[in-house]
Amino acid sequence: MFEPDIEKMSLSDIRELQRERLAKMVKYSYENVPMYKKRFDDAGISPDSIKSLDDVSKIPFAVKDDLRQHYPYGILAVPLERIVRLHASSGTTGKPTVVTYTQKDMDTWNRLMARSYAAAGVTSGDIVQNAYGYGLFTGGLGFHYGAELLGAMVIPTSTGNTKKQLMMLKDMQSTVLACTPSYALYLTEAAANEGYDPLNDFNLKVGMFGAEPWSDEVRKRIQEGLGIRAHDVFGMSELYGPGVAIECTEQNGLHIWSDEFLVETIDPETGEVLPEGERGELVFTMLTREAMPLLRYRTRDLAVVNYEECGCGRCHPRIMRIRGRSDDMLIVGGVNVFPSQIEHVLMNIDGVGDQYLIVVDRAILDVLQVRVEVAPDFFKSADYDAARFAKLMESELQAVLTIRARVELMEPGALPRSEGKAQRVLDLRKQ
Repeated sequence: MFEPDIEKMSLSDIRELQRERLAKMVKYSYENVPMYKKRFDDAGISPDSIKSLDDVSKIPFAVKDDLRQHYPYGILAVPLERIVRLHASSGTTGKPTVVTYTQKDMDTWNRLMARSYAAAGVTSGDIVQNAYGYGLFTGGLGFHYGAELLGAMVIPTSTGNTKKQLMMLKDMQSTVLACTPSYALYLTEAAANEGYDPLNDFNLKVGMFGAEPWSDEVRKRIQEGLGIRAHDVFGMSELYGPGVAIECTEQNGLHIWSDEFLVETIDPETGEVLPEGERGELVFTMLTREAMPLLRYRTRDLAVVNYEECGCGRCHPRIMRIRGRSDDMLIVGGVNVFPSQIEHVLMNIDGVGDQYLIVVDRAILDVLQVRVEVAPDFFKSADYDAARFAKLMESELQAVLTIRARVELMEPGALPRSEGKAQRVLDLRKQ
């Protein structure tokens, strides 16, 4: 453990610390952020009315659009001269969401990332090849400084240049790979095409994968293809970046670092707080953030939170696999479908490749349309019958999702690859 005194805290001690920090954070936000003062005043509540953890439900929600409406510095709780770092989203759909950090915030974020590495079994003796993007995206620098704080060696390869990535994996004998899960799949495929044998040529042991949803079936393919233990990492730029939650070596849910984050699950339609153990939308309150505190921030991620002690000995609550995002949900034939459900079905069928693309077309909204690559070995085999294989997938999709499906088979390598986040949904309605 990186910070055993914090990581070994009992649940009761965690909740007492959260209660103390919540009261301080609410008062701090009310006194330093005009947005929060107005919302509290409009709701007829004062910081003094937030005394217990249950009282957090009295606080109005914050959403991503709040960051856009207060662009660029409207949620700052400190003078601009105290800001030492700024990150931002791509802003492809309008104003980017800007997040800011004081030096104390940076120190906290780095500790959370070092703690996350250690929970996944990474040590100061490891070599981390960091293939997340460096720049305004929080991933690259978040993984970089966390590894350095832990004492590990970092190779900042960033995204892209896959041939060099593979060369360095072999020549530098990297033991930890940090990237998106879709890029890990691509590296596995590219390694075979370049003549590498990952299980013998590489020295990888641990993978730190996040920034996009992925299924246990994809985890299995990555682990078998690269010979590693693949860990899910959860975070978002609004909440520092990566390092909000991590799978420990038990790989049985992602520990939320609850000394820094108070989590709730709510009904995404009504906003009602759900009982512990029920699936709902994750809502986070930051407990020590200086520059840009966020209270009850709606993530749109849907999951169950488990409060039982983990086999690793930690009592920090665990996110039990994120099902998807409420704003990623597709309605096909009147049925709510998440891309992660489709991936689960496809990756369990022998002969299916690693790449697929869900196509949404206004003209055919009652049929699930999916383009699916065939695995290279199966595509070349005498057993491959395209019509029968497509029908099998359509039948499996309909049986599990209860909707009609139309599968278009693609040759290996036909779908576009990504060196960052994979595109899994093509929405033709926007074209």
